[in-house]
Order: sequence, then structure tokens, then C-alpha cells
Amino acid sequence: MVKTIENREDISLLVHSFYAKVRKDSLLGPIFNSHIPEENWPEHLEKLTDFWETNLFGIAKFKGSPTQKHVNVDRNLNHTVDQNHFGQWLNLWFETIDILFEGQLAQNAKEAARRMAHGQYMAIWNHR
Repeated sequence: MVKTIENREDISLLVHSFYAKVRKDSLLGPIFNSHIPEENWPEHLEKLTDFWETNLFGIAKFKGSPTQKHVNVDRNLNHTVDQNHFGQWLNLWFETIDILFEGQLAQNAKEAARRMAHGQYMAIWNHR
């Protein structure tokens, strides 16, 4: 059932559902699964829930440097992360949102992801 994003539990559902798809995706799965050990996924998902709660509700919970993490992953992959990776990430994000949610916060999550994908790709490019 599609509903509006109302609280942290909704964001957690979104994050967990999305990354379950990412981890199985033929393009993104190998990257994420090789950089995040299985035992670290629960902590990582919690941190990503904090990230999106901060972004969507303005609740200052997230601490970290996503840009540096992405730059490091690109370096580990011999600078092979490209626009296709970010495009697939966005496709899966939008698909997950559309299955689970509607309304303004769902749209805000899509717009924020668009900006982030572009910003992270440009940061990676600038660090090469």
C-alpha cells in the first residue's frame, strides 16, 4: 500500500527496501557488497536512515563524509565509477519510492537523490 513518508520508520523501510535491491543489482551489487562487509550492513543501513532523516525532516542525526567514501570507492575500483552507476542508483531509488510512497516528501527524496548523485559523481571526477 502506497502512503506518505511520515516518520523515521518510513525512512527505514525505504532505505532497507532500496539497499536490498542495490545489493542484488548486477551493476551496483558487486560494488556495495565488496566494500561493505556483511556484518557492517546493519550499522550502514542505520547510518543511511539517519542521513535521509536529516535530509527529509531536518533532524540533525547524520554525521559523516559521503563524498570521501565515494571518492575512496572510486579509487579502489581504479577510477571506473561512472554515470551509469549513479543512473542505476537513481533508477532503483525512484522505483523503490514509487512502490512504497507518494506525496511531497517522496518527491523531495527523489529531488535530493538527483542532486546528490550529480554532486557525488562530480566530486569523484574532480578527485581523479
